[in-house]
Amino acid sequence: MDYQWTIGDLLSYMSRNSGLLWEYFVSHLIMVGSGVGLAIILGIPLGILCSRNEKLAKVILAVAGVLQVIPSLALLVLLMLWIGLGSKTVIVGLLFYSLNPIIRNTYVGLKQVNPSYIEAGRGIGMSPLQLLIKVRFPLSLTYIMTGLRIAAVIAIGVVTIAPLVGGDGLGREIYAGINNQNPMRIYAGAIPAALLAIAADLILGYFQRKLKFEGRKSKRSAAAKKATTS
Repeated sequence: MDYQWTIGDLLSYMSRNSGLLWEYFVSHLIMVGSGVGLAIILGIPLGILCSRNEKLAKVILAVAGVLQVIPSLALLVLLMLWIGLGSKTVIVGLLFYSLNPIIRNTYVGLKQVNPSYIEAGRGIGMSPLQLLIKVRFPLSLTYIMTGLRIAAVIAIGVVTIAPLVGGDGLGREIYAGINNQNPMRIYAGAIPAALLAIAADLILGYFQRKLKFEGRKSKRSAAAKKATTS
């Protein structure tokens, strides 16, 4: 089969089925956003808790690490037996898979904050909550964003096996192509999923670099406050 003809055939197929592919793409994106969003809501507070209690940190990080090393298909099947078929099972699976990078990077980010900045904040009368919100958290955002990037890219890949547990997404097109031995359908599902993962990494990377620049400004501001208290 000629390669150029294959590309043309693929583009023709995607054009004819653009409505269905768009529906799969949107459902794929919704599942990723829901799973990673829940992981952020749960993972960041757990990361903060880890930074305040080292003994508890070992337990939380160990559990989150174990959840991530479980094969994705095995985890989804176990969740399917508990929750049932459907996208909810996939979203809960993404929640579990995304927790480790978010918790770990939040923990590391908060722990790496220079103690002198914290002392400067205490010197101007900040409460522990104010120190967390105005000093520690802003200075750790680049680390947290790294965890978010990792979680998002992993989630986009995991969602491609969602049809095996009754979920939607671009994986439906991929598995339909496998079952029908139709490479065009496989490419039509795999290429948008790959492009979505690349786009997510690039977009989140842009925001990470921007936050890194803002973090440097925050550090200079904290240093100035420290100088005024000394």
